Amino acid sequence: MERKNLLKWSHFSDILKPNHVVFSLKAKDKLQALDELLDVLIAQKLIKNKKPILTRIIDRERLETTAIGDGVALPHARVNTGGDITVVVGKSEKGIDFDAVDGNKVYIIILIIWNPSIPGLFNHLFAGMAKYLRKHDFREKLRNARNDSELYNSLSEIEFHLPQLDDQVISRASLIWRLQEIERNKKKADSKKKAELTTEGDYIREELDAALLDRFDRLMARYGFAVAEVEDGACQGCFINVATGMSSAIEGSNDIYVCENCGKFLVASQKKPNKT
Repeated sequence: MERKNLLKWSHFSDILKPNHVVFSLKAKDKLQALDELLDVLIAQKLIKNKKPILTRIIDRERLETTAIGDGVALPHARVNTGGDITVVVGKSEKGIDFDAVDGNKVYIIILIIWNPSIPGLFNHLFAGMAKYLRKHDFREKLRNARNDSELYNSLSEIEFHLPQLDDQVISRASLIWRLQEIERNKKKADSKKKAELTTEGDYIREELDAALLDRFDRLMARYGFAVAEVEDGACQGCFINVATGMSSAIEGSNDIYVCENCGKFLVASQKKPNKT
């Protein structure tokens, strides 16, 4: 996939191209639909091997359906494709059973494959699309499109407000700190809130490397927390001073550091400074 400057994206048309729209899907079920959409990317030489990507997407679907209700599904996978992101969209006239949360069939499928250089990117794309797809009139415009050009033009109306490099949301440290909050809050949440937290946690996990997540889960299981703040130069997980150079690097950093003493992930203090 061609690499782009993500920070300049503002419309869906910057990543969705006209030949990535399948106006009339032939598929009759979820697996067939995903396979058909991936064939478009194979034909465009944007992916080389369909099978591992399809497997990854199906695994994600088994975890939780990506059908968000109201006839729309957003299947996705984070895979090593050599680029940043690509999208293909399919429209089904009769609808496809996608195990949607509202029990309805899916008519619009927006499949996203990405290998982000900026953590948090997918969450911004998802939020941008969801803002439009929640609108009944916009969904109807997509369903009533008479051809692929009308469908593409309607989708092109979607605008994104992507982060700048210094935004806190793009920090891997910020993401893993939020994931820790989610895991802790899930233990005391009711079933509805727990489901919401699980969904948010799953999206964050999509942004982080498998090795990092494995370490995170092991630390959480053993200690009940995996991420510690650095305050006054000391790790708040073991209260041992960290190296001066590391302490300075952590402050305002977008990367993740590990305490050399206790092995916890380190982030800058989350306490807001007092205003004078």
